Amino acid sequence: MNILIALLPAIAWGVLPISTGKMGGKPINQLMGTTYGAIIIAVVVYLIKQPTITSKVFWLCLLSGMAWALGQFTQYTAFAMMGVSLTMPVSTGLQLIGNSIVGVIVFGEWAGLIPKIAGFGSILLIIIGVLLTTKKDGTSEPQTQAEQQRASIRRGILVLVIGTFGYMGYSSFPKLANTNGWSAFLPQTIGMVIMGTVFVAFTSFRTKVNPFKQAATYKNIVSGFLFGFGALTYLISTELNGVATGFTISQMCVVISTFGGIIFLHERKTKKELVYITIGMICVIIGGVITSFIK
Repeated sequence: MNILIALLPAIAWGVLPISTGKMGGKPINQLMGTTYGAIIIAVVVYLIKQPTITSKVFWLCLLSGMAWALGQFTQYTAFAMMGVSLTMPVSTGLQLIGNSIVGVIVFGEWAGLIPKIAGFGSILLIIIGVLLTTKKDGTSEPQTQAEQQRASIRRGILVLVIGTFGYMGYSSFPKLANTNGWSAFLPQTIGMVIMGTVFVAFTSFRTKVNPFKQAATYKNIVSGFLFGFGALTYLISTELNGVATGFTISQMCVVISTFGGIIFLHERKTKKELVYITIGMICVIIGGVITSFIK
């Protein structure tokens, strides 16, 4: 039963990118819808659980949520550039690398020679996996179209690299606050909404289009419910299974989202590209498993 519960966040977070693809809208619509749905779940959880939230926890976790909004906005932007099935393994790999580096430098993790060898070996494996997922076949398309795709992928990866710093902040600020997920959940979602609103203001000023007046924003609240449900079940999973096991299993979301993008969003891949993506994801997952168990 505990393992089944651990699978719930993987399922929710894996379906999330597919949901945003089906609900439509631009990245700003998807971001705002996600934050609205997430904060509704967070308020309900707070009223039921009533965790203690000190001022230190509140402000650091608020920053955590704002950082997440940056990361998630870049991920949604990358979806439009290179598709869900390519974005998710790259994004997951970059997050694993970034959070591992922060853990070593800021929090003193991987103390000792053997943990460091295992840790940096796993990072190398993740990098190889990410490179494999971005490999294109190029044999079934005109040269001009293939070049355009490669340029779009390069832009998408650059966007994801920038967003990785947001995800690093999302993971790091609660550690600095020395708090648990229950106390962090509500302040994080408040930060998500605040940062999302900043993006809305900027987008409205630049495009003269108000996302609050677009139906796609509110349709994507469903995506926010998925994110919130995933976060909630992840908290339960870590209590039942431990952080290492809970985190590792939750990262299986990349499998669901990657193949879900191909099947449900009809993102076309050649047979060779499917092989590259599958091997690359296996490398990313194995690397993530290794890093999660290194002390």
